[in-house]
Amino acid sequence: MLLSPGYRRLLLLCVLLGVPIALACFFFVGLQHQLQHWVWTSLPEAAGYDTPPWWWPLPALVLAGLVLAPIVTRMPGAGGHLPVNGLGGPPVGPKALPGAVLAALATLPLGVVLGPEAPLMAVGSGLALLAVRRTGAGGDQRAGAILATAGSTAAISTILGGPVAAAVLLIEGAGLAGAQMVVLLLPCLLASATGSLVFTGFGQWTGLKIGALALPDLPPAANPDAGDFLWGVPTAALIAVLITLARELGHRTVSWTRRHTAVRTVACATAVGVCVAAYALITGRSPAEAALSGQAALAQLAADPHAWPVGALIALVACKGLAWGIALGSLRGGPIFPSVLLGTATAMACSGLPGFGVTPALALGVAAAAAAVTGLPLSSAVLAVLLTGGDAYDQMPLIVTASVVSFIVSQLVRRTEPETAPRPATGAAA
Repeated sequence: MLLSPGYRRLLLLCVLLGVPIALACFFFVGLQHQLQHWVWTSLPEAAGYDTPPWWWPLPALVLAGLVLAPIVTRMPGAGGHLPVNGLGGPPVGPKALPGAVLAALATLPLGVVLGPEAPLMAVGSGLALLAVRRTGAGGDQRAGAILATAGSTAAISTILGGPVAAAVLLIEGAGLAGAQMVVLLLPCLLASATGSLVFTGFGQWTGLKIGALALPDLPPAANPDAGDFLWGVPTAALIAVLITLARELGHRTVSWTRRHTAVRTVACATAVGVCVAAYALITGRSPAEAALSGQAALAQLAADPHAWPVGALIALVACKGLAWGIALGSLRGGPIFPSVLLGTATAMACSGLPGFGVTPALALGVAAAAAAVTGLPLSSAVLAVLLTGGDAYDQMPLIVTASVVSFIVSQLVRRTEPETAPRPATGAAA
């Protein structure tokens, strides 16, 4: 199959698709970032505030609910996948793509406590399936599935640090092996590599900020020791419990919003706004730290962890965690970025324990949270390694341990949960 003319044409098409998909994702994320900056920086400054006041999330989230309600109830695709189901589910097709894009651009900048990763995957799969239909290859279901998966992988790679993290996510999530995995992996690698190249080039050329998940500044490197493992293992278990309980709240919210969907969507968005406002009121800090998806707050926390009192970290975990749980079952967006911030904040709050270092806490927080929310421990470990950069080699044993512990604990806690949608890459490839 790898040497067949049809498969070679498929690989070429994936390379060509990586360019327009990356451009679409770049301008999507750039526009979202600009709107977010306007809502949480420019508009408060124009109103005479240095930072958004504590009540700022209330009208913003009510507006988000009012905008999202008709999209969910009237537009094809209902605005995209429910984030409580992870990144799984069937690919978003061309008909459902406008609703998913509109839902994301209209609500993510308003602070719905969700990330851009799921809408980006919708853009990737929707454009790929549209290209399949335009080229007349729509009758080949297998080729269409591979191209949809490649499109989603190219899109998600742009904000996960490149094609490696996205490829590992695909390998682990798809549950395939041997020749089947090679057939699916090669197009995804090519599309995501092309997309990452375009994304990087346009970022340098235009100067637009895209808000990718990155940690440009990290605490000083430190080798993990016995104390880090002594506190790190229970901390990873605690993170798994918190993330899984928030997901359970998301499942309950899904059940609640099945009736009177429009009204209850607005009610859920309002409840999210109340949680975010409560964080700002309790801590005296900006509500944007709890309202937005988490990339900026995660970078600030990593760069200067001592600027965050333990009380503020606990309040962030409590208020943002509750808001995130509600949003998972009612609003639209991605679940991974906020969960990584919640896990990191939990670990950093515990880093003051005797013998527990800041750098190991940061690394295990990322790995444990990602493993709990995705159910993919290897992908979560790779993501933590990529984010911690040069410190990753020393932290790798702790990262892997935290990822495995979090995965096991989350599975134990989820035994009573209802069935969820397919896992990320499985859904993308379906």
